[in-house]
Amino acid sequence: MFVGERMSHPVISVSPETPIHDALAMFRKEHIRRAPVIKDGKLVGIVSERDLLNASPSPVTTLSVWEMNYLISKVTVKQVMSKKVKTVDADTPIEEAARIMADSKIGGMPVVRDDKVVGMITETDLFKIFLELMGAREKAIRVTALIDDKPGQLARITKHIADAGGNFVSFGQFTGPDPSTRVITFKVAGMKKLDVNKALENDVKKFWDVRLS
Repeated sequence: MFVGERMSHPVISVSPETPIHDALAMFRKEHIRRAPVIKDGKLVGIVSERDLLNASPSPVTTLSVWEMNYLISKVTVKQVMSKKVKTVDADTPIEEAARIMADSKIGGMPVVRDDKVVGMITETDLFKIFLELMGAREKAIRVTALIDDKPGQLARITKHIADAGGNFVSFGQFTGPDPSTRVITFKVAGMKKLDVNKALENDVKKFWDVRLS
């Protein structure tokens, strides 16, 4: 799965000359929290809802409404945007984009193709992918278990589930408590809780949780 397949598009962008109150109104109308700043077809920055709100007057200001409106009208996106923008190519694997965002502590990045901004990949897009990977919207038996981290272990588990008539809805594996183990979480249809326990009793070190979810 690549970024280009899951990015938000078409691009909702702003000009650096856009007044911040206009940009904020657009953010609220489009239900977005960040947007690339583009001038003459080129990416020159990125601005977030937080940037715009931080540039607005405090509710406890002593300025009059007319003074506030005048001051706000003079502040534009280019004065509050971030000029150092991390971008990602449309052909980048989705997990690499997630790693960049997590390491950089950012909620979204412009997606580029041939030096043009073609979309945005955001934390919301990643959450949706996570829901799919974990089968969160499908009713099935959900299993979390601890297994040995050794060659062929996953093949045995999937074979025993298939032999028992189960059909995998989702499957994920994660780092275990120590280097010799892994934690697996999967959802399987066509089986009951007791069927799963019986099918995997010789393959699993410990069942942490088995439930209909």
